[in-house]
Amino acid sequence: QVALVESGGGSVQAGGSLRLSCGGSGFMYCMAWFRQVPGKEREGVASIHTDGNPRYADSVKGRFTISVDKAKNSVFLQMNSLKREDTAMYYCAAGEDWCPSLSLNNYNAWGQGTQVTVSS
Repeated sequence: QVALVESGGGSVQAGGSLRLSCGGSGFMYCMAWFRQVPGKEREGVASIHTDGNPRYADSVKGRFTISVDKAKNSVFLQMNSLKREDTAMYYCAAGEDWCPSLSLNNYNAWGQGTQVTVSS
């Protein structure tokens, strides 16, 4: 059973930066970040294979960077130039299927989420 714990969320002004971290036990080879706002479906933000090869949602390309530290069983999301529309609960996910993938169905382990709030 994979256990994932996120950290690093918080409140920031538009244009600012945050770095999310996710630590896992029983690391899986495909890692991703998703986000969700109330009333909307959870959407994929970024995904990465533990050997590299990231994939990003169009809405975050050029602003967000996903990275992985295999030795520490951790995945990170560096978020720069944050916008109000980036406000959401962010979730770390792990899977063993096709990678990288922004599809919810690709992942079977999830963290509890960390809130990111961007104000203008």
